[in-house]
Amino acid sequence: MSALAKLILMSWLVLGLTTTAMAQDWKPAAGPLVTRWAKDVSPDRVHPEYPRPQMVREDWLNLNGLWEYAIRPKEAGRPDEFDGRILVPFPVESALSGVMKRVGAENRLWYRRTFDLPAGWSGRRLLVHFGAVDWDTTVWVNGREVGRHVGGYDPFSFDITDALRSASQEIVVSVWDPTTAGFQPIGKQHLNPHGIWYTPTTGIWQTVWLEPVSKTHIASLRIVPDVDRGEVEVSANLVRAGERAGITVEVMSGGRAIATSRGGRDPLRVRVPDARLWSPDAPFLYDLKVKLDYAGGSDEVASYFGMRKSSLGKDADGVTRLMLNNRPLFHFGPLDQGFWPDGLYTAPTDAALKYDIEVTKQLGFNCARKHVKVEPARWYYWCDKLGLMVWQDMPSGDKHVAPGKGEIERSPESTKNFELEWQAIIRSLVNHPSIVMWVPFNEGWGQFETKRIVDFTRNVDPTRLVNCASGWNDVPETGDVHDIHVYPGPGSPKPEATRAAVLGEFGGLGLPLAGHTWQSEKNWGYRSFTTRQALTDAYLDLITRLRPMVRSPGCSAAIYTQTTDVEIEVNGLMTYDRAEIKMPADTIAAANRKLYLPPPLITTIVPTSREQPHTWNYTFDKPADDWFLPDFDDLKWKSGPAGFGTSGTPGSAVRTEWKTPDIWLRRTFELAAGSPADPHLLVHHDEDAEIYLNGVLAASVRGYTVDYQIVSISLAARAAIKLGKNSIAIHCKQTSGGQYIDAGLVGVTEQTPAK
Repeated sequence: MSALAKLILMSWLVLGLTTTAMAQDWKPAAGPLVTRWAKDVSPDRVHPEYPRPQMVREDWLNLNGLWEYAIRPKEAGRPDEFDGRILVPFPVESALSGVMKRVGAENRLWYRRTFDLPAGWSGRRLLVHFGAVDWDTTVWVNGREVGRHVGGYDPFSFDITDALRSASQEIVVSVWDPTTAGFQPIGKQHLNPHGIWYTPTTGIWQTVWLEPVSKTHIASLRIVPDVDRGEVEVSANLVRAGERAGITVEVMSGGRAIATSRGGRDPLRVRVPDARLWSPDAPFLYDLKVKLDYAGGSDEVASYFGMRKSSLGKDADGVTRLMLNNRPLFHFGPLDQGFWPDGLYTAPTDAALKYDIEVTKQLGFNCARKHVKVEPARWYYWCDKLGLMVWQDMPSGDKHVAPGKGEIERSPESTKNFELEWQAIIRSLVNHPSIVMWVPFNEGWGQFETKRIVDFTRNVDPTRLVNCASGWNDVPETGDVHDIHVYPGPGSPKPEATRAAVLGEFGGLGLPLAGHTWQSEKNWGYRSFTTRQALTDAYLDLITRLRPMVRSPGCSAAIYTQTTDVEIEVNGLMTYDRAEIKMPADTIAAANRKLYLPPPLITTIVPTSREQPHTWNYTFDKPADDWFLPDFDDLKWKSGPAGFGTSGTPGSAVRTEWKTPDIWLRRTFELAAGSPADPHLLVHHDEDAEIYLNGVLAASVRGYTVDYQIVSISLAARAAIKLGKNSIAIHCKQTSGGQYIDAGLVGVTEQTPAK
């Protein structure tokens, strides 16, 4: 057994002496839905894995397990008596905490427990680490205040050495979290624009642990891979006790050292011979050892890194693209909110945390957008190891600004807090190769001084891309991407000289599955279906329409909403309890992986009126029932140039005004020999439309688009297309807002992937 394994076993034996009796009295609260991993949660084994995979020391002690808790008025002092037991690190509002109570801005949450120090730790400094606590935290050890931390999503530590005593130790934690009442980052713990309230998270929600260190020790690492030079740069931030120190960095592969660098000053650059690059298809990781030597002793930590570069560049056609390791790579993945029905912000187990990433990869995605939440370090570790790129959001907070309304003005206190927390989040995650983009703002939540915050983000980490604002309130020429949200979509902005075009959210196709929902009825989705087959057909149609957008207008990424259902949202690829993948995994994976192939060539068969007007016959009055047949007499209809609609409708080219509820359109076209063999419709519709080819229903489209989109044609309609004269007939129906209809035909030709 390794020294680390022995230490872990000893730690649990020490904790077991104090928790066995308590465990007999503990059980999860009766929540509305549980995952299959809940059965693996017990007070004597709660997230036992080493919590900081990128800076590992052998000696540590896990403080997860049963603590005492109390909820008291905010201004009250430490309670003399506590209310009961809570299972750390599960939020007090969660079922797995065993409590499942709301705290609220008017109250404060208190924790207390005792612990004994393992033998052999004497003579070293002792640190207590908190993975994350939401939001304002104060810690006492043996009655002495050892530190305060403000921030709900970043790890923090206190040196508690001077507060220790010879007997058993006591730790007390006080947490105040205003949740929706303050300006602090809260993510989705609020009433969102759709009127959906997510259960809040208060208090400790990531692992608490102890670590002995020498007086002079490594406090943190900064690891920067340089793919272009075949090097890695390593900086060690030290806590010094007056000694002069030397650093040794050793790069490992397959258990053996392949490169070493020594020096007395940071940073150290290490040549990585014949570097193997990290990518979603080949997520190769190098091990790293960093050793500190000084007159009074030494310190050593183990880490890892991936040789990976995230940047912008031009493809062979001169289009601005997202690049990975200097090559264009389409980013496609789900919006991942990281909520759990039994643990809320906290996954039941490490296996559960890993499962979401495994399914994401199984379904053919190569990235995920971690949506207005930050995960424990082990989530990013699994992304690093399994090969999943990550767009990392800043959890949103403060006031909301509506689409197109610009920015808010934050108070000086709010501004300072945003900068401190965002900087702390970036620095805590900066070494993970999986993270390729930072996203400071989402859909107008707390968006302020966007240009300055993009520069601020780049200053903290100049090695990754920055998305100035995902959805709604883009600031031109700011950041590395222009990001729009289109539901159900898809859609894409146009690439720019210095910014790639990305679809930051789309989809949201909903399907509630009985027995796997947060509540039995009144669930919500952007668009709802009643069968798995209908959901699958709709999803495949979205992907079919997305693929050509990679070529024109030049979309570089798309984020589908979402990984799982979340409380009453039922638009997940999986149910909230992760018990069901809603669509056939192989079918979805095959469709998704086509997005990484060269985009198809698009050839015009029947032009739309986006660029040049083309004449249609039309009527606003309901025609005879056979109006869509090829030989229908439409001579009494009006004639006019497309498109038809009202000015100001997004993406439209209105040339004939249409403002009634319905419009019927007809047009003929000649199909010559040699036309593309794979025809599709090219349609911009607002709202629902039925489209017929030679009297056969070719497609029924629902909702609205904000640009022209490719739509598959039914097999029957394909068979009806013939050489010579053909007809197109359309009925479009409008209910509210802007309106528009125009259509044409294009050929879609697949390209052979380059070897």
